[in-house]
Amino acid sequence: MKEKLEALLSRGKERIAACKSEAELQEVKSSLLGKQGEITLLMKEMPKLPPEERPQAGKLVNRAKNELSELIDAAREELKLKASEVPADFDVTVPGYAPISGGLHPITQMCYDLNDAFRSMGFEIFESTDISSEYYSFDNLNFPPNHPARESMDTYWLEGHDSGEAWDKLCLRPHLTGDSVRYLQTHKAPYRFVYPGRVYRNETTDARHERAFFQYEALIVDKDFTFVDGKVMIQAILSKVFGREVPIRMRSGFFPFVEPGYEIDMQCQVCGGKGCPVCHHVGWIEVMPGGTPHPNVLRAAGLDPDEYTGFYVNIGLDRLVMMRYGVDDVRFFNSADLRFLEQFK
Repeated sequence: MKEKLEALLSRGKERIAACKSEAELQEVKSSLLGKQGEITLLMKEMPKLPPEERPQAGKLVNRAKNELSELIDAAREELKLKASEVPADFDVTVPGYAPISGGLHPITQMCYDLNDAFRSMGFEIFESTDISSEYYSFDNLNFPPNHPARESMDTYWLEGHDSGEAWDKLCLRPHLTGDSVRYLQTHKAPYRFVYPGRVYRNETTDARHERAFFQYEALIVDKDFTFVDGKVMIQAILSKVFGREVPIRMRSGFFPFVEPGYEIDMQCQVCGGKGCPVCHHVGWIEVMPGGTPHPNVLRAAGLDPDEYTGFYVNIGLDRLVMMRYGVDDVRFFNSADLRFLEQFK
C-alpha cells in the first residue's frame, strides 16, 4: 500500500505541474480524487488488508489525498494569476476594441418616461399578471354576454381553463382595464394610478397591429373630476413625452366600460399630418380610447356611481413610440433586428 501511494503521489504531482489550463486541472483532479479516481480505488482496497495494517494505511491514504488537494488548489490559483498577466511583448499603445453596449428598448424607455410624467402628477404605478379571467376581463367591465370580444377570434383562452363559470375561465389579458377594477377593489378611494403592461389579441398583424403589444392605462376615480380636467391631463402628458405641444382631437366612441366614451387621436408624427400609410392618409392616428368609468364598472368595484366619477384613458404604447420616432411599422419593435434597435441607444 505504501509503495502504491508513493507512486501515485509522484505521478499526480507531475500531472498537476503539467496542467496549462483550469479545464486540464479539473480533469486531473477527477482522475485522482473523483468517485472513480485512483485515491478512491485505493481506499476500496482497505478491507482486504490485515486488520493491524488498516489504521496506518488509512492515515497514509488521507495524507496523500490532502496533499494532492492542496497541490491542485495551489495550481488553480497560479493559473488564475497567469491568466491576468500581460505578456512581455504586448504593445500597450495598440488601440483596443470598444465594448458592445446595450440600451433600453424604445417601448421600455417610453414607459419609463410616462411613469415619470404621471408620478410628477401624483399617480401610483400598478402592475399585475398577464393571465386574467373572464370575470375581470369582461363581466366586471359591462361587456354583454354575447359580445364578440369574448370569442376566441379576439381573446386567447387557456386550454383546460376555457369553460365553466366566468371566474374559472382564464385567458391572456386582452386589455388592462379588467385588472384596474381589481385595483379599485383592493385600495381605498380616491384613486389615481397608472397601469402599464403587455396585452394579447388573436388578430392579424400589419403595420399598425400586433398580437402582443403594450398598453398604458391611466385611471382617476374621485368625487369631483371633470371631463375638461382629463383633457388637460392628456395634453400635458403628451407635451411632456414629445417635448412640444402635440395637436389632438377627441371623437365620440363606444366602449362597454365607459359612459360617455371617446377616442383620442393625435396628429400623425410620421408625416406631420399630411397623410401617409401609417395614418391611412388622413393625417391623424388613434392612440388611446377613454371616457368616464361606466356606473356598472364602479358598482363592480364596490363604489357608488352617484357619489364617484372619474376619467379613464388607455394609451397604445407601441403607437405612441411610432409617433415619437417616426417608425412606420410596429412589427419592427419585436423583430430583434439589432440594426433597428441600435438607433435608440
